[in-house]
Amino acid sequence: MILRQFLHNDPVGISYLFGCGGKAAGAVVDPVGDIHPYLQAADNAGMRIHFVIDTHVHADHLSAGRALADAAGAAYVLSAETGVSFPFKGVRDGEVLPLGNVSATVLHTPGHTPEHICILVTDRTRADEPWFVFTGHTLMVGDLGRTELAVSAEEGATQLFRSVDRLKKLPDYVEVLPGAYAGSVCGRRLSGKPWSTIGFEKRHNQAFMIEDEAEFVRFMVAEIPPAPPEAAKIRAVNSGVTAVAA
Repeated sequence: MILRQFLHNDPVGISYLFGCGGKAAGAVVDPVGDIHPYLQAADNAGMRIHFVIDTHVHADHLSAGRALADAAGAAYVLSAETGVSFPFKGVRDGEVLPLGNVSATVLHTPGHTPEHICILVTDRTRADEPWFVFTGHTLMVGDLGRTELAVSAEEGATQLFRSVDRLKKLPDYVEVLPGAYAGSVCGRRLSGKPWSTIGFEKRHNQAFMIEDEAEFVRFMVAEIPPAPPEAAKIRAVNSGVTAVAA
């Protein structure tokens, strides 16, 4: 297993390169900014990038996903539920992206946005059980993602409650690799530690702990932080609706 984490400060976010070193098959999750660090990291690891995955259509930054996929000769992956105006590889819940001895299973986890996906990763050279999950802006360390960027806050929170329930059913030892950390506008109580486990978040993440749906929705809509600047325009660019941000 190869795993590299890229921490970004402007905007605040996290990207990843992961895959099978033995079969030289890799993927990048939620790339931001200059694409060359991802290409260089893959080259240093002796890996070819087969997939570039965006967990959702971002509203806080311009995605580098399409540019990186073009440069690497990779498939650009989004949820099949995504409405965009350019070609992409649409994936559905339960679909597996093959990466040699590593498998990446798609979990459709709407809430932060309707099309959001998480990626559950297994390294079969070690075990048949999942090892970690890329959670994007669904589950972050200390909080869950805001719910009003694509639909109403209440509708998003209702969707998120069901998605969170799926993640809670994962084994406690599964590592959580989120798409953001403290300083991001996509959460409220985010930790500066950029990884966790399902078990720790079940015990210490206030939003993740709530079991009642009505209470959960009330909690999620009670403290909505200011929206990212030009969020709608950024989502439009990332969807291919407009060519450049105004």
